[in-house]
Amino acid sequence: MKKPPPSRSVLSCATFLAALFVTFLIPLPASSQSEPSGLSLFVDAGMLLPNAKQSAFYDGRNGRPNTIGRVLYSEAYGTSIWQELKNGGYITDAVGSYNNLQVEEWPEMYYKTSYQIGFGLRYGYRDGWGWMLRVDYSRLTAAGEWNLSGANGTGVLTDRGRYVRCGMYGLENRIYIDLALTKQISLGGSWVLDVEAGLNLNNTKVQEQKMEIAGSYYSLLDIWDGAVPYSGIGTYEYINQGGIGYGGFATLAASYVLPGYGSLDIGYSCYYTQTRFPDFNADDAFALQHVVFLRAVLNNFLF
Repeated sequence: MKKPPPSRSVLSCATFLAALFVTFLIPLPASSQSEPSGLSLFVDAGMLLPNAKQSAFYDGRNGRPNTIGRVLYSEAYGTSIWQELKNGGYITDAVGSYNNLQVEEWPEMYYKTSYQIGFGLRYGYRDGWGWMLRVDYSRLTAAGEWNLSGANGTGVLTDRGRYVRCGMYGLENRIYIDLALTKQISLGGSWVLDVEAGLNLNNTKVQEQKMEIAGSYYSLLDIWDGAVPYSGIGTYEYINQGGIGYGGFATLAASYVLPGYGSLDIGYSCYYTQTRFPDFNADDAFALQHVVFLRAVLNNFLF
């Protein structure tokens, strides 16, 4: 089978990394070498553009850790969902019970653009080289829509005629730890180009997954050890469905130097890293992530 061509996102990131590699190799004239910067502390805040690939964890399909069917066709929740639909005028008596409901179209999930905040430290040397350690935190929301219908497409009273439009949502926390080699290149005046490349370690924790049907929300997080919930069923302590991943990243940032104080930076980072959900993507966890950020560097720790 012929392999599909690489996506534009992959090619763009590959071009970015190649340009970054060349930048690391450029020898600088003595007059443009960075002054020794010693130890710098910084805080950063930015916008994380997650890859939709991993959001499929939340689509509720059979075989996922948290499924629509486990709740929709359960004794504990099915009758309540069916009654809500009937009371709301979404279905008729032709849909006799929750067993006559069916998923007509599964969710196409995506991540909403999220924030990323963090802090770190960097140590610079006389020749412009240095190293950096950074810790960032993000809170991501996954979202999608799916269609619920009656058996054989009958008994539904919405304006679409055959199905009820429903929602799906997921919430997760991510912590990124980055260790990088850095290089500062003078651009003249007060401007410096920061170049960074290194390793990423991250931890993902799933906080919530729920579906919305007729304005009501139902949690799908598996607290029943894989069983279909019934009246009186006991629950188990929720075990995090995320995991620890690793990868690499590269960054370019333009820095405006404030002599004697530090700098204000604006930059872009491209990550190729894992987002681990052990029961979902153990063998296919790598994807591109993008971050645009602002950074304030405090440079009064020279030694």
